[in-house]
Amino acid sequence: MTAKIRTNLSGSGVLTVTLADEANRNALGSQLVTELVEAIDRAESDETVRVVVVTNEGRVFCSGVDLSERTSGAPAPPAADPARIFRRVVRSTKPFVGRIAGHAIAGGTGLAAVMDISVTLEDAKFGFTEVRLGVAPAIISVVCLPKMRRADAAAAFLRGARFDGREAARLGLVTEAVPEVELDDRVEEIVADLLRGGPEALAVTKSLVHQVPTMEFDAALEWTSSLSAERFASEEGQEGMAAYLEKRPPSWAEGLD
Repeated sequence: MTAKIRTNLSGSGVLTVTLADEANRNALGSQLVTELVEAIDRAESDETVRVVVVTNEGRVFCSGVDLSERTSGAPAPPAADPARIFRRVVRSTKPFVGRIAGHAIAGGTGLAAVMDISVTLEDAKFGFTEVRLGVAPAIISVVCLPKMRRADAAAAFLRGARFDGREAARLGLVTEAVPEVELDDRVEEIVADLLRGGPEALAVTKSLVHQVPTMEFDAALEWTSSLSAERFASEEGQEGMAAYLEKRPPSWAEGLD
């Protein structure tokens, strides 16, 4: 069986996960979803992995669910459920960077949106096209709606029209859209910034982004006050402050340019 993703771990701890099922437009079928989940699980358990970059081969980042697995009228194969991916990315302690080098339609829009930071091509196509197939953007709404204004979401979900990468950035689904010639440089710049952050600090900060907006105000202040104190007292926090005062790189950033 031919693998549908490829992985490569650099010496600096950057794991690049490439969706490599170009013939099927990187559709979210059982095999691709399973392989992607397995790659995320390996990254989470590997202390040498600092950052995960998710990208694609070909002109399509991801075309959404594999419709060939959904047309029998039977329930969707559990292995193909994109929620398996979304849950792991959001709960991972590692930062995920999307290098969206192609179109991202329906479930592909959701896959792009679940990344912590993402850069796409200006002319890449996005869209919540589910309604035009008689279905709904149900699962991906969980990761897309928190990033969108309600009015924008209603228009995009209900109309089902496609839009380009610049509009995807305006809607908050991706971080930014750039010309193709700038894509690699921009992703490298983002990854370099992430490698300068303490691994534990990045994990905690990622949890803040997801949890604080869902919390009641006083509860959020109580939790974050305790968390802040823990970080300042932590070994990593102490090392980071000492490095700053001594005008040297902290231990996790030694050797970085």
